[in-house]
Amino acid sequence: MAKKRLLLIMCCAIFFFGNNAASAQNKTETKLIQPPYLKAGDTVAIVAPSGVLKNRNDEVNRAKKLLESWKLHVVIGKNVFSQADHFAGTDQERCEDFQSALDDPKIKAIWSARGGYGTVRILDKLDYTQFLKQPKWVIGYSDITALHNQIHNLGVQTLHAIMAVSLPSNLSDIEQSIATFKNTIFGQPLSYTLKGSTYNKTGEAKGPLVGGNLTILHTMLGSKESLDTSGKILFIEEIGEYKYHIDRMLQSLKRAGYFDNCKGVIVGDMSRMRKNTTLWGTSIEQLILDALADYDFPIAFNMPAGHEKDNRALMLGRDVSLKVEKTKSTVVFDQ
Repeated sequence: MAKKRLLLIMCCAIFFFGNNAASAQNKTETKLIQPPYLKAGDTVAIVAPSGVLKNRNDEVNRAKKLLESWKLHVVIGKNVFSQADHFAGTDQERCEDFQSALDDPKIKAIWSARGGYGTVRILDKLDYTQFLKQPKWVIGYSDITALHNQIHNLGVQTLHAIMAVSLPSNLSDIEQSIATFKNTIFGQPLSYTLKGSTYNKTGEAKGPLVGGNLTILHTMLGSKESLDTSGKILFIEEIGEYKYHIDRMLQSLKRAGYFDNCKGVIVGDMSRMRKNTTLWGTSIEQLILDALADYDFPIAFNMPAGHEKDNRALMLGRDVSLKVEKTKSTVVFDQ
């Protein structure tokens, strides 16, 4: 009798853990939904889910003209130029514009006018029911990382790229940023060869690309918008932080298990780092390597994406093949 009971327990255990392992594997291998690429005649909405656009009319008009030069129609959210203290309108106004763009079947892409701060305040107000029936590209960077996280966890790809306020009067100043943005939304192949770095941690990895602004990734911890980086390649960028702040955020993510099953890290621009009265003592690259020293995944520096003029497009949620060498790194997005 005891032998039969033991055999039954073993069979149940094999069934339970086997199913769980299969479920975990399926979760990792599930590909995110790709919104349709744009084509001439499609409509793009420009909205402002975050900071106020005071005196930024020229940039928004340039963005509209740029899209129209690509034979796209453009609608501008009715509250884009509203102001409620720090924000581009009240939380309700900003949510209303974004929700309208999510729900409108004629709109094929939603382009954020700017970042700043404020997106997190509307996350819990958004309803993605219609969006999930008809996914569309959501585009932006910096504070828009909060939306990238939320939509990634709903199973849809998004686009980390320039925003309306990124456009200077002379567009040739950001020619590559514009070119990769255009090529990506129209479905052209996307790949990068990055400048080498002695700090590069060599190796190869393949998996969905996730991430964005480090501060936003850090502040999402503990919420339903926090990313599961298991089996994925993480991209990070930052602006205007002290080095010890960068280390503190990385240590916090590390202690939360953020990197335990990560496949690789791509480091974008770490712009305008602030100097503390007590100097950190190493480069930002070495700081990142030291914080992630416990992991054996590859780390690539010099990705031109973030808060610099040269801000290349990245498809978040799309599988990428990453190869990191000291002399160069390659990032190739699946088609």
